[in-house]
Amino acid sequence: MNARATIAKRQQRKIYPPLYIITPTYRRPEQLAELTRLGYTLKHVVNLLWLVIEDANKTSELVIETLNRIGVPYEYFLAPMPEEYKKTKKAKPRGVSNRNRGLQWLRENATEGVFYFADDDNTYDISIFEQMRYTRKVSMWPVGLVTKYGVSSPIIKGGKIIGFYDGWIGGRKYPVDMAGFAVSVKFLHERPQAKMPFKPGYEEDGFLKSLAPLDNAEIELLANNCTEVLTWHTQTKKNNAAEKVNATKYGDTNLMFIDKALVRP
Repeated sequence: MNARATIAKRQQRKIYPPLYIITPTYRRPEQLAELTRLGYTLKHVVNLLWLVIEDANKTSELVIETLNRIGVPYEYFLAPMPEEYKKTKKAKPRGVSNRNRGLQWLRENATEGVFYFADDDNTYDISIFEQMRYTRKVSMWPVGLVTKYGVSSPIIKGGKIIGFYDGWIGGRKYPVDMAGFAVSVKFLHERPQAKMPFKPGYEEDGFLKSLAPLDNAEIELLANNCTEVLTWHTQTKKNNAAEKVNATKYGDTNLMFIDKALVRP
């Protein structure tokens, strides 16, 4: 192969910055269905590692089998919610221990690229992953199906953030949805104390504030300058736990195999 052909081949082999997708999950009837839906979306995205982190005290063979079947490169961890929060009668800070475990893994194993908190009950247009992977510090975009406004988004005027549009502000500096921002791994390393707080309703705000100093002018605006909705907080309908299959009646049928594939809290 001559030099010109070699150069052309190298140019065709585009190098994509890595993406780290942090997904908290927990045991519930919809768990495998939601992981499957998200997993097959992520399968369309190159150079991606999926950090699946379960709020549990022991690993789930069903989750592992599902992740292996989907075929997206992944790491699977456990990060149970601290007992003090499990026992409270107030709102629980769900997903916080999972996401902080993901941040720990990034600090120990990653030096470049971008990470994103992708909940398994959301819906994503794959184009948002290609946009976010070039984030230099923090990027943001609108999220649909959130609160009474139907969307949560930075308010943009003249190419700059002048506020936030969200159905619940709650005194937050960053009233945004978890699905509406991504962060550079390098920027995280420069903020060694950054983490998500165990404070229901203020998880996103607390994490973004822990990245200080961060000026609004440094936040990159994706989704065509925040004019498009490419992620949605869809949420699957909750289902009751399935009743056990009657082994006496159906012990010699396929239902016994199906029963083993059902997630029960």
